[in-house]
Amino acid sequence: MLRFLFDEPEREPEGRLGETMQLMNQFVAHLHEKIEAGKDADHKLRTYEVWTKGLFASLNEIEQSCYAARRFKEQIKAPSVSQMSEEEKLVYQRYVYFDKNAFIRIFALLDKLSILLNDMLDMKTERIKPHFSYFTVLRNMRDKKAHPDLTWKLNDIKESLKEPMGRLRKRRNTEIHYMNTEMQDDLAQSHKMYGQEVQLENIEAQSEDLQHGLQMVTGSLRLTFDYACKLIRTR
Repeated sequence: MLRFLFDEPEREPEGRLGETMQLMNQFVAHLHEKIEAGKDADHKLRTYEVWTKGLFASLNEIEQSCYAARRFKEQIKAPSVSQMSEEEKLVYQRYVYFDKNAFIRIFALLDKLSILLNDMLDMKTERIKPHFSYFTVLRNMRDKKAHPDLTWKLNDIKESLKEPMGRLRKRRNTEIHYMNTEMQDDLAQSHKMYGQEVQLENIEAQSEDLQHGLQMVTGSLRLTFDYACKLIRTR
């Protein structure tokens, strides 16, 4: 979808990404079989199909945005915006756009996944918190000791990526509720050394966190839909 920006052919999903997308497609196929067999009187399965396709599209958009952000990041050489040429400033703006697009979408995808998990596993998390997040659903699964074959694997991924996800969450919250994250970095520097040239934020560290965010959503989706495929076959 975005590889054309770098004169590259479209991506062929492979590795964990390819495996995850394949599992999501398998789940949709299983749903179709049940629907065709007349086992969807309450239209739950049709709902799961729509939600799964939405998650598939979101995963694709995040991967593409992460890739574009990384490629534009590689072209940035100047230590500050004031030292950039007009061409490099444009590259930097493109990096900021795709970086921001990716980390906001990461948490949006997790929230969408929480809706599917909560309904499919009958967790009733809305009784605890009406507007719940993925992390609330996962905590509810742990507390209830529900679906341990899935719960603890999802929890392991969450714990292993806790630090980078925490930083991404902070940037997401700043962007949505306070101010642009790149401006927040400028503000922090201006408090420390007013009148001096503001240095560029640590885009290498940001890029690494973003890749961990992609790892979080890909791994969580892969585990969820591997479990969902097994679950749907028994119903």
